[in-house]
Amino acid sequence: MRVVSANIAKPRIIQWQGKDVQTGIYKLPTNQPIQLDFENVKGDEVSDRRVHGGIYKACYLYASDDYSYWQNLYPNLDWDWGMFGENLSIEGLDESKICIGDIYKLGTSIVQVTQPREPCYKLGVKFGTTKIIKQFIEHGCSGTYVRIIEKGKVAKDDTMILIERPKELITTTQFLELLYKPIKNQTLLEIAINNDALPLRKRIKLKNFI
Repeated sequence: MRVVSANIAKPRIIQWQGKDVQTGIYKLPTNQPIQLDFENVKGDEVSDRRVHGGIYKACYLYASDDYSYWQNLYPNLDWDWGMFGENLSIEGLDESKICIGDIYKLGTSIVQVTQPREPCYKLGVKFGTTKIIKQFIEHGCSGTYVRIIEKGKVAKDDTMILIERPKELITTTQFLELLYKPIKNQTLLEIAINNDALPLRKRIKLKNFI
């Protein structure tokens, strides 16, 4: 896998339900390497830390290969890397093959796959329609968050190389289905609940479906 673009954002104010809301979803490519810290990308805007940033969402990765699908659906938008709010646009990122708990060498950093992106209203604001949220979930290519095991820098054309994989496997795609499908695969539920790459609160919540 290869880094196509590194992206960061400055804070921006949007309108939501009659209120001013600050967001960091409007990321743009940078020509400089980005620094992956333990709870965020240095210099990147993280406005709502209840749902963004932190140990298990320190950096967000999205597949550059998936852009053409969305460009066909939304041809009139001003397209550039970072469109989905990702810090890193990655060529070859495949959620059906990447597993929760996978550890990768990414640039000079070491990262671990934690969880897929669960879209919120801010993606709808950016795309100009709330229907993007349902489309995003149904499409199944959510990108993935990672936690930072070793801090480091990542730049365009750096590689993402698998160095360790859990014994019990659940892909990012499979975990996304666990979150949104009403009927849960019990085998995958057990694997997810015992996977400490996931936040404890999310694993506790999944126990309700056993």
